[in-house]
Amino acid sequence: MINKYKILSFIAAVSLFSEITFAQNADITRLDLATCIEIALENNLTLKRSETNLALSEAALLQSQGQRIPSISAGGSTGYRWGRSINPVTNLFETNRIGNINVSANSNVTLFAGRQITNSINQAKTDIQVNQLNVKATENNISLNVINLFINVIFSKEQLNIAKTQLKTTQEQLEVTSKRVEAGALPFASKLDLEAQNATNELEVINAENNLRIAKLNLLQAMQLPFVEEMDVVAPDLDPNQIAMISQDVDEIFQVSAEILPQIKAAELSVLSAEYGVRAARGAFLPTLGASANLFSNYIDRTVPGFDRPSFITQIENNLSQAANLQLSIPIFSNFRNKSGLQRAKLQMRLSEINEFETRNQLRQDIESAYTTANAARLSYRASQTRVASLEEAFRIAQQRFDAGAINSVEYQVAQNNLFNAQADLINSKYNYIFRVKVLDFYLGNPLSL
Repeated sequence: MINKYKILSFIAAVSLFSEITFAQNADITRLDLATCIEIALENNLTLKRSETNLALSEAALLQSQGQRIPSISAGGSTGYRWGRSINPVTNLFETNRIGNINVSANSNVTLFAGRQITNSINQAKTDIQVNQLNVKATENNISLNVINLFINVIFSKEQLNIAKTQLKTTQEQLEVTSKRVEAGALPFASKLDLEAQNATNELEVINAENNLRIAKLNLLQAMQLPFVEEMDVVAPDLDPNQIAMISQDVDEIFQVSAEILPQIKAAELSVLSAEYGVRAARGAFLPTLGASANLFSNYIDRTVPGFDRPSFITQIENNLSQAANLQLSIPIFSNFRNKSGLQRAKLQMRLSEINEFETRNQLRQDIESAYTTANAARLSYRASQTRVASLEEAFRIAQQRFDAGAINSVEYQVAQNNLFNAQADLINSKYNYIFRVKVLDFYLGNPLSL
């Protein structure tokens, strides 16, 4: 037993060391999506819990299958008796001390138990399938979450670049304005307005840097890794114009996903498992038929006066007895144990049915949400492209007019802020559209990737 625990501990240690080594070998400054997903799947505790539940269901199946096999046990006892007792050799009462050694072996097998064993085996097999699907569903959820967090990092990086670009533009304009104010070409208020705008842009850069840091932290936490400031991701070529919107409608996507997604199949099989549980509970109301066999022998340290005491082996052979029995148990009244057991099984089946409906309903809601958001983001992206193009030209003209003194700093700042907000909206709709389309692709059975 000690060696077994040592082996299990060694395997666990090797597994943990392999995971840590893999994470350490990954280039934390250039993480691609595939690496992030792989690390998350290696380290995620929810996935490990699902895998452990699968192992537990396999152990439950082994136990259920064992009910069909005869049980075998053996035992022995030894002791002394004092005082008045029967000598097993002479069958006479004596007051001497009598020592004895008893050995026995027993075997029992259930021949019929109202199909409780069969239904328990079927239930255990179904539970294994459910847990296998739960493992797959957990892997999918982890992958979807990592993709979302990965995109958030890329989105935050682009937001930071826009904020830095705006700050640089404001700083350049402030430098030019300061010189013109010193030369008396512009009023001092223009410089103050741009200084305030510059401070605002610096704050926006700080906020964007903090958002990027939080996005990185969320991704690293999803991979169960400590925060590293140098962590960065490799952004794939994400062009929304080359990512087509799904041609199927919500109903078509739902019909396909309901056939292929593991959480739906797991919910359906959970109902079947609960049905086997009801059948097994009903079997408790039926008679149980079993068979048993027994071997017994003993050794006594007393003998018949005038005769030599037989050896241990000789006595064991001479005193050997066998027995075989059939047992029939008919349940008449079991203090409502069987009735309550059947009620619990039926209620568990009802809960499984509710869970199946809830799982299907949640899937449909997720598809509807992703589909609606993707459509809205696609339209928003197109509108934002036009808006950004127009505001870029408007800002270019505003900058020329500001340099020529045709507009004041307030009007210039309005044009600049309008452009910045439009660029931010464009990035938001871009990545929202990309992620939702990828989610819809996943619901149609396509692999998760960017």
